[in-house]
Amino acid sequence: MAGNTAKTQGFEIKVGISRASCNGKAIASGESAGFVKVILCSKTGELLGAHMLGSEVTEMINGYIVGRQLEATDLDIAHTIFPHPTLSEMMHSAVLSAWKEPLDS
Repeated sequence: MAGNTAKTQGFEIKVGISRASCNGKAIASGESAGFVKVILCSKTGELLGAHMLGSEVTEMINGYIVGRQLEATDLDIAHTIFPHPTLSEMMHSAVLSAWKEPLDS
């Protein structure tokens, strides 16, 4: 779901973005263009939607699809271990970004 759609449906949202240019695997592979963006319900943490652009995103989007099916929240995603170095770390970083948390602490 896009942010505008979520707002139209009455959700208060928070948005997180993780840029490929900040991801070690993307930089090392020369594929640092792109991003992962999440739209979360600010009240419940529900994952409302995600947008991905860049290298190998078709290999990652299924993680958010499963999350939606299982009604995952931002806490569920934040507490999931994402291997390092991987592009999928951007999925984790996007959620932390929505919280305005430091990403590399």
